[in-house]
Amino acid sequence: MAKNILLINGPNLNLLGTREPGVYGSETLSDIEDAAVAQASVAGARLNTFQSNHEGAIIDRIHLAKKDGVDAIVINPGGLTHTSIALRDALSAVAIPFIEVHISNVHGREAFRQHSYLSAIAVGVICGLGSEGYPAAIDFSLKRL
Repeated sequence: MAKNILLINGPNLNLLGTREPGVYGSETLSDIEDAAVAQASVAGARLNTFQSNHEGAIIDRIHLAKKDGVDAIVINPGGLTHTSIALRDALSAVAIPFIEVHISNVHGREAFRQHSYLSAIAVGVICGLGSEGYPAAIDFSLKRL
């Protein structure tokens, strides 16, 4: 069971609540993060959050996760999903199990969103459940990772 989880959100997810609410819903990133911290706490685990619009900052945080003793990562990489081999390499290098989360159903959107550089090395992928994908990924991490 994961006792130390890191929740990472990538570019533009800081705009949740105002960014295309028809696609991404009305919950803010703070709402999602607060719920995630509470969910982990109830289970006796610790969950830290991190969001950046900068690829290098996210990679640096993933590297630090290894030193911090993180057991599992839940990551919504945003647009970096479809573009970043460096992000994939960082996740592979630290060898911390991770779950990839997307609020929208990326497979029902533009063709370029249907490819992920991360999915093949993820423990699992959750997409299209809106913000409910986050608690599902955290619950799985708490029980299985």
